[in-house]
Amino acid sequence: MTEPVWGPVHQDIVGLLADHPADVPAVVDHLTKLQDLLVRLPPLEASCPLADFNKLYLVITSTVLDGLYEDRFVDPAFLARLDVDFAARYFEALRYWTDSSPSTPRAWSCLFKRMRGPDARPLPSAAAGVNAHINYDLPFALVTTLESLESEPVDGSDQHRDYLEINKIFAERIPELRRGYLDHWQLMIDMVNGDIDDWYQGELVEYTRNVAWRNAQKIWRCRHDPHARECERTRLDDNAALLGRLLLSPLGAFLQ
Repeated sequence: MTEPVWGPVHQDIVGLLADHPADVPAVVDHLTKLQDLLVRLPPLEASCPLADFNKLYLVITSTVLDGLYEDRFVDPAFLARLDVDFAARYFEALRYWTDSSPSTPRAWSCLFKRMRGPDARPLPSAAAGVNAHINYDLPFALVTTLESLESEPVDGSDQHRDYLEINKIFAERIPELRRGYLDHWQLMIDMVNGDIDDWYQGELVEYTRNVAWRNAQKIWRCRHDPHARECERTRLDDNAALLGRLLLSPLGAFLQ
């Protein structure tokens, strides 16, 4: 008999994924419950590679929610809708993996496959999840959101400014998050490097999210052409999967 994908917490995760969060507080609630389940996964348990990413995603989404409550954004309806559509793609990938579906994006599969070992270090695991979610999911989530709001991805618009505001949230939270993934010896190196690593990680996130915006504009222009849209989907999935495998490789772990 084949062991369930999620081991002893399989039915709990299936039940959680059966629900579809409709607003940002519900997304935060889903990510929180998912985190509680992921850290109980054998054989690695608390060091589950997916939990390393999910923890980061939960922190960033919680900060976005705080920003919505604090009127941080010019167009909160856009930001809230994008947050929900963005999370929906992550949960969809998890549902595909749960069903052992060939539709699971390759960008996510390279991380999901590591949940039963061999062990992956926390920082590369989190980085691989960020790679899949931003480089693959984000452009399509942007298109879905803007279509639903009858808007479009225009540089300099209120939506674009709010999108760039998320870069500042990453910059605010990255130092604390990144150090939480480091071993003792890595922390010593980090102290020697000072703020260089924090600056580099912030710049990398900003660059990656800018590329995602450009890719959303490409998809927007061909959104009514199924063949062209599928070509874009395949291209982004292949590229993100290639980078994900590199991040999870011994070389990727060494470089981080």
